[in-house]
Amino acid sequence: MTSITPSSLLAMRAAILQQNSALQKASGSAGVGGIGGAAPIGGVAPATDSTNATSFTGAMKNALESVNGLQSKAEAVTNSYERGETTDIAQVMLSREHASVGFQATLQVRNKLLSAYKDIMSMPV
Repeated sequence: MTSITPSSLLAMRAAILQQNSALQKASGSAGVGGIGGAAPIGGVAPATDSTNATSFTGAMKNALESVNGLQSKAEAVTNSYERGETTDIAQVMLSREHASVGFQATLQVRNKLLSAYKDIMSMPV
């Protein structure tokens, strides 16, 4: 079993902070009326659906590609172990667990999106 070291915790913290700042920059540059820019006289800010759709689509695409990469790596390490090319069972189990956690997180996001879609569709007009 692997133990968590202070250096690995600091590395994880740095990665989370970097992702957080990237998300804040992406959300701050959208320019919603009253926050990032002035709303027109009608009181409604113009829709910036192309940038929002691109950023959401890009984020989802990157997340799915990341999970796919983790699963591909886990499969490659497992196949290598089965062929006898490596004897590090800990690395095999760790990569398989990373892929499993990534897939489970993706599944939970999908379930939340589906639930939100169903809630919106059941709202009266």
